Amino acid sequence: MAVKIYIVYYSTYGHVEKLAEEIKKGAASVEGVEATLWQVPETLPEEVLTKLSAPPKSKVPTIEPQQLADADGLLFGFPTRYGMMAAQFKAFLDATGGLWRTQQLAGKPAGLFYSTGSQGGGQETTALTAITQLVHHGLLFVPVGYTFGAGMFEIEQVKGGSPYGSGTFAGDGSRQPSKLELEQAFHQGKYLAGITKKLKGEA
Repeated sequence: MAVKIYIVYYSTYGHVEKLAEEIKKGAASVEGVEATLWQVPETLPEEVLTKLSAPPKSKVPTIEPQQLADADGLLFGFPTRYGMMAAQFKAFLDATGGLWRTQQLAGKPAGLFYSTGSQGGGQETTALTAITQLVHHGLLFVPVGYTFGAGMFEIEQVKGGSPYGSGTFAGDGSRQPSKLELEQAFHQGKYLAGITKKLKGEA
């Protein structure tokens, strides 16, 4: 039976979605792993999104909270809002009370990825403050650590991400994830998928 990895994200301008796509490629590169992309529901009305110049949502399906229980491993992605996850993703997690009561997510590996507007905008705090959500569900937080190797020590170019997970800088919205940031996202997907496969095999 295939190991199921769900990459669940919210993306306003597409930066987090690009990381998610690369994470999916990384996870799917592990033999026996089935990786699936999911979006969480949008909470802003269309007129507000228009004023924000947000592009239309992609055709990636929207997930319902109960569907999280079908995954063997999870990767959650979101843009930051003042050093914490965007409200859209928090609203989705707030709707997982049924899963929490029954602890259906307990013991499943989970990772985090994110986008911030600037270098001081929350590349670590966004993940750090999100860990509380994982803890209450009994999820096993799997950080990237320094397993990405030399890419973690890059200082000659702007690079998002941290030991907590892969990341990117959106700037004013015009900057897109760099080659190095996408490589770290691929690595994160592959890394979490490998750990999830190992845990499922030993269960």
